[in-house]
Amino acid sequence: MDYQALTHTIRRLALEAGDLIMEIYDSDDFDVKVKSDDSPVTAADEAADAHISEGLRAAFPDVALVTEEQSASHTLEARTFLIVDPLDGTKEFINRRGDFTVNIALVEDGVPTRGVVYAPARKRLFYTQAHGTAVEETGPFAKEGIGDTTKISVSDPDNSALMVVASKSHRDADTDSYIAKYQVEDSKSAGSSLKFCLVATGEADLYPRLGRTMEWDTAAGHAVLAGAGGRVVRFDDHTDLVYGKDGFANPFFIAFAPGVDLEKP
Repeated sequence: MDYQALTHTIRRLALEAGDLIMEIYDSDDFDVKVKSDDSPVTAADEAADAHISEGLRAAFPDVALVTEEQSASHTLEARTFLIVDPLDGTKEFINRRGDFTVNIALVEDGVPTRGVVYAPARKRLFYTQAHGTAVEETGPFAKEGIGDTTKISVSDPDNSALMVVASKSHRDADTDSYIAKYQVEDSKSAGSSLKFCLVATGEADLYPRLGRTMEWDTAAGHAVLAGAGGRVVRFDDHTDLVYGKDGFANPFFIAFAPGVDLEKP
């Protein structure tokens, strides 16, 4: 894999998809449909998916591609594949809360090694560079030229005063019960894969997810967090979260800065 070409391509496609999404987001109204799994989908999901898919297939025709909107096949033989959530946080999008993202990642041997997370309404762009380290780029986000970037890294957490981030749309009593095991200085809510990025930048130390997610929801954020020195592990046994699973469903997981003393379930 040409990681330099990958970085430029997924960054550009995420920005272009973000433009398509914001055009619909800023419109007076948009239709919301319900998929077979009862999750919502909008024209923005579909437009972003089509654009990213076309771009990735043109640039990397020999690399398998998995996207949320085209995941009818639940078995993947390839050990290297691209995985896309064209609009993560559709509920945030529908409710016009802004915490939605475009996610594109490369998975190699079960590990998300490169990725981009773009939050167009928040004007925040995170991605891994060719050599794997993670950065946040500041605007104006030119499509063909990378702008000013800042290397990001996880916090050196204080276990007596942790900063926790949790889901905005899917927080529940089990999550709150688990968070209560820690000494927490502050807890915030955020939507979509932005939660991974808040841990990656040191704005949070810990993100537990005790709810259903799919690999396309997490791969790009996982890659960015790993590139910033963080980890994502299974909730049940604290082993690394892996990708390419049959059906693409994730177990519960914890994303964190390595200095956090993880509590057992």
